[in-house]
Formats: sequence, structure tokens, C-alpha cells
Amino acid sequence: MVATVADIVQVMERMAPPDLAEDWDNVGLQVGRMDWPVNTVWVALDPSPEVVHAACRKGVELLITHHPLIFEPLRYIDFNKPPGFLIQQAAQHQLSIYAAHTNFDSAQDGLNDILAGRIGLKNLKPLVTAHIESRHPCQTMAHDVYPPVSPEGPQGLGRLGEFDEPTDLKSLALKIKEQLSLSSVKLCGNPELIVRRAAICTGSGSGLLRNFISSDAQAYISGDMRYHDAKDVQAVNRGLIDIGHFASEHIMVGVVADRLSAALAKAGLKADIKPCGLERDPFLTL
Repeated sequence: MVATVADIVQVMERMAPPDLAEDWDNVGLQVGRMDWPVNTVWVALDPSPEVVHAACRKGVELLITHHPLIFEPLRYIDFNKPPGFLIQQAAQHQLSIYAAHTNFDSAQDGLNDILAGRIGLKNLKPLVTAHIESRHPCQTMAHDVYPPVSPEGPQGLGRLGEFDEPTDLKSLALKIKEQLSLSSVKLCGNPELIVRRAAICTGSGSGLLRNFISSDAQAYISGDMRYHDAKDVQAVNRGLIDIGHFASEHIMVGVVADRLSAALAKAGLKADIKPCGLERDPFLTL
């Protein structure tokens, strides 16, 4: 049976419950209709013009992204400017766009847990715990194909954890560079600082810097860190490893595609789930 947008959204909302999203965020269906049939799904980090244009050309029916197409309420839609021309193109080609953003950051087995797994960080707990009062009732299909999130599991922004073996800050930075296949990383702090415990935050980590400094972690691994963030870390003799916004988040693309494929197959639904292969870090290291 061919899947619909609603079928796939149900699975996504088991992976990343919408009520885990931050108040300022805009997650969920951005453009489209829940009852549209879906044969092909692309998963991408951003609903960028390049990605949306290519999805429309290829006849993709659903684009799942981490970053939302629409962050704030729109007073008007200008088809000559973003996001208006992307909304127009998506509507004309019956392309639905769905975003799982800070809810996927906070979710158990979400983006922060994916990054932690890639770099060998274990015994995890949230850097900032999510406070959830209730859950939306889940549809039977989604409950069956993707298990409910355990309330005992880590939920919240960022993660705190530990490595199997202590290592110095420079060696840790070089190891992470290799593990994530990065062209470069930025390092702040004493290169010989011994790191046993670390905090991570995918995306932009400045907002959780105070939480890191208040923790017992020796190093903070994130992206988009600022000059004054680095000075604050130096002042307390901690370490900072900036792996970049793109690198810390783009790792979700393949994982989400694989999870969706497995869940839909288990439910007897047909849809071709593909990671979008077009995206590159907008920053070049010269």
C-alpha cells in the first residue's frame, strides 16, 4: 500500500515528538497536505532552494528536513523572495515539506544521541532536561512500527557523557575530526587538558554554554561558537571543540532515512526513502 504524508508524519512524530520542540521553534508540516500520496521521500538538513528545486524536478512528494522552511509567522507571501518562491514551487509540484528540528535535538535517540554515538560518548544524560507534561495520543500504525519513547531515556537539549578512556583535549579533537570525516575543527583550551567527561550540543551551542560550565564536563563539543564563548571557556580552564553547525547536524540525514525505510516496510507501506545527496557545508576551509 502506498504511504501518505500522514503515515510518514506519524512515524516522524514517534522519533521526534512535537511537544519536545522549543517554544520559539516551528516544527511539523510546513507546506502540503496530509492526505497526499507519497512514493518518494528525500531527507535533508535544509529546505534550501537547491534542495527544493531538485526535489520538484525529480518528482519527490515529501521532503523531510531538520531546519524549518518557516520559522516565524508570515505577514505575506512574496513569490519573488524566500520562503515565498519555495512555497509556490512546492505547491505547484505537490511537494510536502516537513520539519523535525529542536524536537529531534531533544528526543531520545535523536540528533544529540546520534552525535554522541559517533564520537563514543556514553552514559548519557541531557545537558538541559526537557519538561513534558503530556503526550499527544499516538496513532496505532506509528506506535506499532516505531516503539514509544521511554520516559526513563534521555530527553532534552544537549548531552553529558563520558568516554571509555580519558584523553587529552588535542587528541580528542583530532579523533573527532577523523570520526566525522571533517576537513578541520577549532580547538580552545589547554591542548593537554585531560578529558574524561564531555558535553555536546548539535547545531549552535552558545545558548547552552552556561549549562556546560555548570557541569562536571571538561570539554564542550558543538558548533557556531563565538569568540567570547571561547574566552569564557578559557577562563574556567575547560576545553572547547567546535566541529561546525553543518557537521554536527547533517549526520541526521542518513539515520532518519534508514529509520523511516525500516518503519514503513514493517507497516507494509511503500515509499522510496532517500538521503538528499546535494548538501555541502556552506563554509569552505582554504
